[in-house]
Amino acid sequence: MNRPIKTLYVVLFILLLLPVSLLALSKLGAYRMPAQPSVLDGGLAKSIEHHYDENFPLKQAGINLWAALEYLAFGEGRSGLVVGEDGWLYSDEEFDPVADGQRQLRDNLALIRGVQRQLEERDIQLLLAIVPAKTRLYPEHTGTHQPSALQRSLYPRFHRALRNAGIAAPDLLGPLQAAKREAPMFLRTDTHWTPQGADVTARALSDVVRSAMQLRGEPQQFVTETVETRSHQGDLTRFLPLAPLFESLMPQADRLQQRETHAAEGSSDDLFGDSDLPVTLVGTSYSANPAWNFAGALREHLQRDLANHAEEGGGPLVPMLKYLQSDELKNNPPQLVIWEFPERYLPMTSDFTDFDPQWLAALKDGGERQGLAAASH
Repeated sequence: MNRPIKTLYVVLFILLLLPVSLLALSKLGAYRMPAQPSVLDGGLAKSIEHHYDENFPLKQAGINLWAALEYLAFGEGRSGLVVGEDGWLYSDEEFDPVADGQRQLRDNLALIRGVQRQLEERDIQLLLAIVPAKTRLYPEHTGTHQPSALQRSLYPRFHRALRNAGIAAPDLLGPLQAAKREAPMFLRTDTHWTPQGADVTARALSDVVRSAMQLRGEPQQFVTETVETRSHQGDLTRFLPLAPLFESLMPQADRLQQRETHAAEGSSDDLFGDSDLPVTLVGTSYSANPAWNFAGALREHLQRDLANHAEEGGGPLVPMLKYLQSDELKNNPPQLVIWEFPERYLPMTSDFTDFDPQWLAALKDGGERQGLAAASH
């Protein structure tokens, strides 16, 4: 950006900020301090902030104006978002290098091997479903933005480490790349896949399962139906706070083909019963959110019911660790655990505060002893 444009930008910002600041100060005149203000613990600051939020009518307008300026002038949103081309939005987690990412990657790989060891002791097979990054499947819409070297290496590196450790993890990128010519595999404005992408993934995983093992019980027919096609504003649009003043600037909403899966007519809904389900699904919001119908697609293509222990918001490791400690696993062990694991989480930290550090250390130590971390290089 040259100097005149920078200067103009600063002047416009000051002209915008001055009247808004004066109005904000005028609203503080009506503030009533609490009878016993608590300064040291931040109570007074929170009280003032609450008053400001309730009594400053231009707050949302200011947010919209600033967001519009960033979006129009620089093609940027709030931190967390990368604005691509043609209305495509991406999470910056798929682009940015991760602080201490190499060490965290090795630690996470050791935990994965520890999980496999725990399941092997119960005679349970583990199948990793590594979800390719949206940037990997749709690099043509990222514009001038390029993922860091670490991010570019994650998918092949993850597969190589799992292959060397003897953990099944079929390539899902190839089937998704082939299918994207026929239908969108990921949503433009969301971090997640479409129901079509979830279905392609479920079919690929089911083919691997059928060729490798015989699931207990008799096959059960499931039917998937499209219940509606609706407008969908993806989770990434939260990083573009343009509404309501500049809602017209928002990328066009996605069209989401909502699907539901149910047992076929004449097929028992409780063929196995909750105590004898042969398959358990663990993972993230890709599996937990019914909007994508991934669990339903797996039921259809595996021809088996399954237990879904996926969770939203915690990454792939936390729900798996919860499952390892659950009564469900202890009392009703499945034959197969499918672990849905988006590649971008491999070098990221997780919130393990609810787990015993000694148990985690033992789990990770077991994985390190069996060589998965070394296989990641």
